[in-house]
Amino acid sequence: MPAALPLALTMGEPAGIAGEIALKAWLRRGEGGVVPFFLLDDPERLTALAAQIGVTVPVAAIAAPEEAIGLFASALPVLPVPLAVPVVPGRPDPANAPAVIRAIDYAVELVRAGRAGAVVTNPIQKQTLYQAGFVHAGHTDYLAYLAGGVDVVMMLACPQLRVVPVTVHVPLASVPALLTTELIVSAGRITAAALRRDFGLERPRLAVAGLNPHAGEGGTIGREDVEIVAPAIAALREDGIEVFGPLSADTLFHEDARRGYDTALCMYHDQALIPIKTLDFHGGVNVTLGLPFIRTSPDHGTALDLAGTGKANESSLLAALRMAGEMAARHARSHNG
Repeated sequence: MPAALPLALTMGEPAGIAGEIALKAWLRRGEGGVVPFFLLDDPERLTALAAQIGVTVPVAAIAAPEEAIGLFASALPVLPVPLAVPVVPGRPDPANAPAVIRAIDYAVELVRAGRAGAVVTNPIQKQTLYQAGFVHAGHTDYLAYLAGGVDVVMMLACPQLRVVPVTVHVPLASVPALLTTELIVSAGRITAAALRRDFGLERPRLAVAGLNPHAGEGGTIGREDVEIVAPAIAALREDGIEVFGPLSADTLFHEDARRGYDTALCMYHDQALIPIKTLDFHGGVNVTLGLPFIRTSPDHGTALDLAGTGKANESSLLAALRMAGEMAARHARSHNG
């Protein structure tokens, strides 16, 4: 069942590959699970980009997201967000940063107003945004801010695996000091609630990776798994959540092990991202859990070195669009009883 509303796809970094993968995703609109979407971007620059990379994509400027459904079969609907200066592929310009942020703001406004089904964000170049005065750590933190400062977690998902890193973009040396029982419990609660609401899993199963090799071997290889991780698992069980661990991360991600859980909670960034990117490098999706609206994103960066070459791979964006469409349809069914 398709979502009743189109998806709002943001501009991302205009000097990166975001525009190219959006054009290519529209060309694959006839494939299963791709629901109508519109892009918040500059129509003229997208038309020029299509010609530059040699793809035939009619671009249609729209005045409102409601127009996207009828246009989508024949043209890529674009809700105009003007850029301040011309785009040079591979060379981000802080002058265009306000347009990048405006596209995110506008997408969130439309979804929260019930005029779009989900926010799908193209990759941003954080350093360029910082140069323009952006004060948030990245997309996820900014979306949480727009939602009123809610607690969120990042999930990476592909058909074979879902993972949630409890700590994210911090030095590995800082992880033991940052990791707390409360942080793990919060991530587990948000994840379990989202798996029920957004993924239709009535009784989600969480596997929790240990921090240390062999999950600490009873405290002989570090005390964190005994003193921090295990109490968090006990607290989640008291909430009625089906949770296992702490488990040795080196045996948690093979095919047989993955059949035993729906999502793995991991203690740090690479513990979560290495297995999913190994399993499905081009098809992984970044999902923000805990927001009052749906947000997905490709699981890759701006790829400035590929910008304007026509070589960018749109598979992760397609996966993000498909997942957002499925989640939006599930929400619509639930809302309609």
